[in-house]
Amino acid sequence: PWQPMRRKARPNDKRRILVEPGDIHTRRTQDVSDRVIVFAVDASGSTALARLAEAKGAIEILLAEAYSRRDHVALISFRGDAAEILLPPTRSIVQTKRRLAALPGGGGTPLAAGLRAAYETLDQATRKGMAPTLVILTDGVANIALDGEPGRAKAGEDALEMAKALRIQNAPIILIDTARRRQPLAQDLSTALAARYVAMPRADARKMATAVAGALE
Repeated sequence: PWQPMRRKARPNDKRRILVEPGDIHTRRTQDVSDRVIVFAVDASGSTALARLAEAKGAIEILLAEAYSRRDHVALISFRGDAAEILLPPTRSIVQTKRRLAALPGGGGTPLAAGLRAAYETLDQATRKGMAPTLVILTDGVANIALDGEPGRAKAGEDALEMAKALRIQNAPIILIDTARRRQPLAQDLSTALAARYVAMPRADARKMATAVAGALE
């Protein structure tokens, strides 16, 4: 119906059909899979309480951003001789902050157990049609094996084996190394996980959050 009006307005235009920019429309599709950001936090004694506080602060900043995007978040803590899924995927920022604030610190570093819990969480999220991203905050000092026994050598081997299993999940992974001095295990884990490695020896909460947000984008 616009053609007679356009021909009248432009009598010298000899094209069969007069097309204007406003006639062109594009349709953009968006992945409808819910994204879930899984935080696996090293709360062991090897991570000083001040460092743990900065990690908590970074997660709180990211929680607010995730909430605005309607992302799900999940929280895993590993300390002592085991890992614990403190919070399965949720959109409740209040509940997550409450669990995070109550997160204790101290004890051994069961890094392999933390990675196993992350594997289980990612696997369940994928089965539910969600798109998971894993963020690991650790200083890379593992000293508790999967069987709960102390020993750095076996603990490191177990952590690397779990990292290889996690890689099969094919999910984006970010490893934030919070150690004052870089540990070989942290970099080896990053390679085994095919993760983005971010060294944060002097990081504060805002820098951690910015690094994770940049990786997510």
